[in-house]
Amino acid sequence: MKRFYLLFTFLMFIMASHSQNADWQTVYEKSGNLETSRYQVTSDYCKQLARGSKMVTYTTFGRSPQGRDLPLLILDRDGLSDPAAIHAAGRTVLLIEACIHAGECEGKDAGLMLIRDLAIREAGKMKTVTGQPLLYPASKLLDNVTILFIPIFNVDGHERFGPFNRINQNGPREMGWRTTANNLNLNRDFLKADAPEMQCWLQLFNKWMPDFFIDSHTTDGADYQYVLTYQMEIYGNMDDNLTKWTRDVFISGMEKQLMEKGYPIFPYVDYRNWHDPRSGLITEVAPPMLSQGYTALRNRPGLLIETHMLKPYKQRVEATYQCMLTTLALLNSESKTINVLVRKADAFCSSDSFLKAPFPLRFETSMRDSVMVGFLGVDYSSVKSTVSGGDWFVYSKNPVTLQTSYFKDARPVVTANLPLAYIIPAECSQVIGRLKIHGIRLTELSQDKTVKVTTCRFKNPKWQQFPYEGRHPMTNIEYDEVEETRTFPAGSVLVEVMQPAGRIIPYILEPKGNGSYVYWGFFDAAFEQKEYGESYVIEKMATGMLAADPALAKEFELKKTADTAFAKNPQQILNWFYNKSPYGDNRKGMYPVGKIYDRSVFDSLKQ
Repeated sequence: MKRFYLLFTFLMFIMASHSQNADWQTVYEKSGNLETSRYQVTSDYCKQLARGSKMVTYTTFGRSPQGRDLPLLILDRDGLSDPAAIHAAGRTVLLIEACIHAGECEGKDAGLMLIRDLAIREAGKMKTVTGQPLLYPASKLLDNVTILFIPIFNVDGHERFGPFNRINQNGPREMGWRTTANNLNLNRDFLKADAPEMQCWLQLFNKWMPDFFIDSHTTDGADYQYVLTYQMEIYGNMDDNLTKWTRDVFISGMEKQLMEKGYPIFPYVDYRNWHDPRSGLITEVAPPMLSQGYTALRNRPGLLIETHMLKPYKQRVEATYQCMLTTLALLNSESKTINVLVRKADAFCSSDSFLKAPFPLRFETSMRDSVMVGFLGVDYSSVKSTVSGGDWFVYSKNPVTLQTSYFKDARPVVTANLPLAYIIPAECSQVIGRLKIHGIRLTELSQDKTVKVTTCRFKNPKWQQFPYEGRHPMTNIEYDEVEETRTFPAGSVLVEVMQPAGRIIPYILEPKGNGSYVYWGFFDAAFEQKEYGESYVIEKMATGMLAADPALAKEFELKKTADTAFAKNPQQILNWFYNKSPYGDNRKGMYPVGKIYDRSVFDSLKQ
């Protein structure tokens, strides 16, 4: 036993010595702030952090199409790594995501240093101090907050590594690619969830239900003085109480603290006329295909960090570090408040009150209302290009404060009266599967049910000619709302709107929701005609129909007058008569999804 004790003590001494002597500098720091690490080196460094501190857990949350693990670091003061245990301890869970666009890698390098500084440096395990000053004791920063850190989300795109992946960006020397191996932009995929990586992310999100979210990016656009800009959803698409706290407490505190550190910040820069700050600045409500738009609808504030692409990489990483650090400090002090607010927001979505007011599905920024702001820009001139013939904005190196209009009054332009539930037939298995991935609670019918529903019949559908994110979205969504009695087979699902994920459900299932599944083409088959009539049959039938029905004859003449292309196309004309006949498909253009407003029908389906 004595020999075992001596051996154990010796091994512990060796391990402690190794931890003291380990090289804790990141690739970014070793390169003089000019390079970023590759995927394998990043994963190895994450594992080293986990070996070096009991507070750090390294794990993965899925695999990419090319077979790479999706890495995740968990930093908890007690080394907890189970979401139930962490929530039970009253912690605020902060999810930080980097490299969703793998060429925009400041968040990875800043986040690795932040985890290292909190877990390793403050524990006295680094012989030399090379990172940013913490300004706060690590023990205080982690009293009430647990960090989940995804250093690289788009792992396959990250390894399409090279110096020419970001033409507008000033460093690092080489970086990853914007999209995945399947050429999908993950930050357009949060709602439709086509990418395998996104499906893994959504499962992680629903497993942990983080209380706050950070997504780190690098912006394109005009030149200006700010190293860092940000966006948060405070314009109408998030719970009212969460919105008030985000605006009055978090943003106010973040702006003040970063200004004191020498980092003035401004909301994400978008222009009334692109590249031209003097034309006015615009803020828009983010759709749920974007990260912070999605998390806002899940009752979780999301902070989008956008560093300025023309600033040196070192400045951008340092600004990202300080923004993450400031967020951590604010959340630590506001932990009880934010935890209560997100739980109340979830409870509100689970109550009858959620259904009372029209629900906004699309917003539009008013161009009639604005305020004047001082914008820290760079002096510039506009010249006519001899190459493209367009306006060429030429920026000087002279800083200037521009007094310009800021348009930020967003108003709902499309709303819906929410039902008690949506009902989706069993054959729509892909849509049902996606709802499950989103963590939406479903009730599956164990037997066929015939119920009265409200639904819609689409008309004049049009689709985008060229693909966007692997699909051909609809450009025109028109319909007439109808009621019908329909039989839903066993295996169909009831989607109760009153649940914590209630805000995201209408965006998916209301056809005019911003980024709805109708828009993305999940229901395209409903628009297709599958049966036709041959001309030698329809010609005779059409003649009889015109003779027997004067109203139809009048409708036919009006159609030809209004649509000259139709009037010159015999095939279209005969197909028009086919669809007016009893042989036409009366289900063509009918939305497979039904809405249930009647409480007795709803209760009978819940049984």
